[in-house]
Amino acid sequence: INAEYMGRKKLLNNRHIFHLMASLQVTNVTLNQNPGRYQDEFNFLIRFEAIEHLSDDLNWKLVYVGSSDSEKHDQVLEDVLVGPVVPGPNEFVLTAPAPNHQEIPPDHILGVTVILLICTYKDQEFIRVGYYVNNDYETEEERENPPEKIQIDRVLRNVLVTQPRVTTHSIDWKK
Repeated sequence: INAEYMGRKKLLNNRHIFHLMASLQVTNVTLNQNPGRYQDEFNFLIRFEAIEHLSDDLNWKLVYVGSSDSEKHDQVLEDVLVGPVVPGPNEFVLTAPAPNHQEIPPDHILGVTVILLICTYKDQEFIRVGYYVNNDYETEEERENPPEKIQIDRVLRNVLVTQPRVTTHSIDWKK
């Protein structure tokens, strides 16, 4: 029996547990102020549809990947609980500060990186939305001849919002 798909039975300790349809569906994520300056805060408008009342809050995190070489440079920019979640359409704005560039290796500040919007319910991740982010100087001259030391106030941030990478997981909403 394949337990990864909703609507199928899962055998657990000789008991059958029937997985229902997802209790919540994220319907839209919009990033305001994009492109913007590196030091601007992130403002995501998140819309979702709840099929039923959820007994617990949703935990939303925004993670900035500071370096592809190591997770130690990742920064949790925001970590918030959203609730109560009632049936029907819901929305909220997730506001998060810009990443601290001093915690990122200087040679990883400019160029392409990733931000991850992650939501969990009762410690179970059910959706992860990843976006590529390009950080670069605002003028052609600065891009071709960058200053020796990063001038963070001259860096622009452009999040590729048109091509999110969405990963969803089946979870036990009744846990």
